[in-house]
Amino acid sequence: MDSSCWSNYTLLEGQICLVCAFAVSQPSSPVRAPIMSEVMSQPIVPAPPSQPHPGVIAHLRQFWHRVTEGLELSELWKQFSTDARASYRFYERDFKARAPEEKKRGFWHTAQAFSWAILEKLTPARRVLLLLGVVLLLFPAGGYSHRTEEGQVEFVEFDLRFLGGASLFILLTLEIADRVVMKRDLEIARDIQRWLLPATPPAVPGLTMAFATRAANTVAGDYYDVFARPGAGEPRYLFAVADVAGKSIPAALLMATFQAGLRTLSSTSCSLPELVAGMNRYASTNSQEGRRFTTAFLAEFQPSTRTLTYINAGHNTPILRRSSGTIERLTNGGLPIGIMPDAPYESGTVILQPGDWLVIFTDGVVEALNSKNEEYEELRLLNVLQNGAALTPDEMLRRLMADLDFFVGATPQHDDITCMLIKAEDH
Repeated sequence: MDSSCWSNYTLLEGQICLVCAFAVSQPSSPVRAPIMSEVMSQPIVPAPPSQPHPGVIAHLRQFWHRVTEGLELSELWKQFSTDARASYRFYERDFKARAPEEKKRGFWHTAQAFSWAILEKLTPARRVLLLLGVVLLLFPAGGYSHRTEEGQVEFVEFDLRFLGGASLFILLTLEIADRVVMKRDLEIARDIQRWLLPATPPAVPGLTMAFATRAANTVAGDYYDVFARPGAGEPRYLFAVADVAGKSIPAALLMATFQAGLRTLSSTSCSLPELVAGMNRYASTNSQEGRRFTTAFLAEFQPSTRTLTYINAGHNTPILRRSSGTIERLTNGGLPIGIMPDAPYESGTVILQPGDWLVIFTDGVVEALNSKNEEYEELRLLNVLQNGAALTPDEMLRRLMADLDFFVGATPQHDDITCMLIKAEDH
């Protein structure tokens, strides 16, 4: 390097040192010092905790509302308790039918019999899946150690509980799929059953009426109907309330058969005893030797004479409350339909005067149970009837159902409920 370049380099180096010295001396200037002291004198405020994004909260609320369908926690707990008690009774029936003597053998035998009552509801493949999942969940985590080629010890751990949970989740998915398919079919059956029943009471001269039914399951075995019988001259009106033995799908199928037979025979000019006898002969051919019988109350009303001709085929005795307050029972009839093909039936006749009440119901009303395992009984039904004699049938029906609901409380309904209220009026 020549002398001129060396002198320029020395000069540049001196200028850089001068600039650095000036920069170091700047913080002590009278202008910056007050600013720094002001900043240091301010109190240190902690940063506020981070808040979740409003959109996240909205999504969580929407998810929770979708899961619970808007029900409160108390309503969810009530629903869970109801389902749990109903499920327990479902398995308990099979447990008692399978091994009634197990209750005397101690806890282990009782638990074993109850477990079999649950397992037998599943297909063999799903039983294996359930047992596998339970065993893997109870299997403790473990592992083993081994020495590598380099002489190091390695530990291998395994936890089969995840596989157990996955097995139970697969089983739950399969059961839910079956339940959804069955529920859809039952809902279609329920809609068809509703089409078979009258939605509103028909106009009957001299009478006002109201009726209601509640199925213990999706479909019911109770049946009610009011319709005019065809024929020459003055129309006659047929009243029918029936209860097929059993519940759910089998009872609903027999109920549909009963309705078809009643409508078909009612289109002929036969008398009420002949109609019931024909129904009985037909039902006896499909009642499994009398095991699938039907209790029924059938009555025919003639408006011009106010005459009600009836036959009680083993049904709960209807209550006839006269306008004076006296109570009569309509007992004439015979055996339930479908037990004996040639069973005789005796008809009865009453005159319905203005102010009289006729209450026709199934056993699900008077045998409804509360949490103390007490039945509603006819006495409570009579009290509601006596205290509301001045009401209309619609008002009386609402009061009766409200009183029944109050008595039952949160106890699950164990039988179908059907009630028909008829009040005689002036023409």
